[in-house]
Amino acid sequence: MSKRRFGLALSLVLAAGTVLGACGSDKDNSKDSGKGSTSDGGKASEFSVAMVTDVGGIDDKSFNQSAWKGIQEFGEENSLKKGNGGFDYLQSQSDADYTTNLNALARRDFNLVFGVGFLMEDAIDSIASQQKDTEFAIIDGEVDQPNVASILFKEQEGAYLAGVAAALMTKSDKIGFVGGMEIPVIERFEVGFLEGVKAVKPDLKVDVQYTGAFDKAELGKAAANRMYSEGVDIIFHAAGGTGNGVFSEAKERKSADKDAYVWVIGVDSDQYDEGQVGDDNVTLTSMLKRVDNAVNDVAKLAKEGKFPGGETKVYGLHDDGVALADSRGAIPEDVLSEIDKYAKDIADGKVEVPGEKK
Repeated sequence: MSKRRFGLALSLVLAAGTVLGACGSDKDNSKDSGKGSTSDGGKASEFSVAMVTDVGGIDDKSFNQSAWKGIQEFGEENSLKKGNGGFDYLQSQSDADYTTNLNALARRDFNLVFGVGFLMEDAIDSIASQQKDTEFAIIDGEVDQPNVASILFKEQEGAYLAGVAAALMTKSDKIGFVGGMEIPVIERFEVGFLEGVKAVKPDLKVDVQYTGAFDKAELGKAAANRMYSEGVDIIFHAAGGTGNGVFSEAKERKSADKDAYVWVIGVDSDQYDEGQVGDDNVTLTSMLKRVDNAVNDVAKLAKEGKFPGGETKVYGLHDDGVALADSRGAIPEDVLSEIDKYAKDIADGKVEVPGEKK
């Protein structure tokens, strides 16, 4: 897929001084940002940032990994070292770890702490009210605190394009959606995907299944096995680490039969590498959510004293907050051109994709 198509740029057009900066908090960032020390015992940096993963973990090849990529890029751009006074992360093994991990990073004097995922709302709300000198940001959730920035995306817009692609590429007219937990952010993926399929083939029914987890690859594999066995040829997953099981099932089928027409649409990050099977690949495309760039942008604002505390930022297709990844030739040019038309209609405001179930 050409990277120039339907907002496929791999960077968020969110100039720190214009888009976010213009809406940032006017408060003076007066926190002593020189606290702490680097991991090698050297002098602490002027600004430090860290994140707490959800249960999917730092290597989920999806949401958490994208957020960590943004923090690492921020660290590299600002010559920070991993550890106190620089950048770091703590991994959550269960939801019981959220509060403990957030509090631990605040006590280590990180200036800005990200919580990754909707399920961290209550924990951030609680810790932010206690650690008022620390700035927090939650991704995919909203917390009404003056020292918390809420970051949301119009996942439904990117998912709509994924649905259009699936409807145009299916041969069996059977398409599947595998979600993690049935929460608002994942429902936005589902709703957008269904709307995209409907726009192309109004009578096509999508097989929807929620696994109830973001870290259970075996559940994703089982769901995919059932769907592919019943004739589904394209599955879009929005299930974090659970979605790795969808890829496993597709790859096993492709390995067993080189001519098998089975595809996966990845989520959050470009999951092309996850679909590699020898010389073949089962990744049709991926719906990108540029968490990495959003994290980097908010970190820059905080460092500049323009932290958007108490605000909710929502990024969509028009500003490359969401997009489809390069398909590396899996999608023909004529189909890409068709998808491009749908994308332009969304970006121009001609099509408004709903984000909630009717």
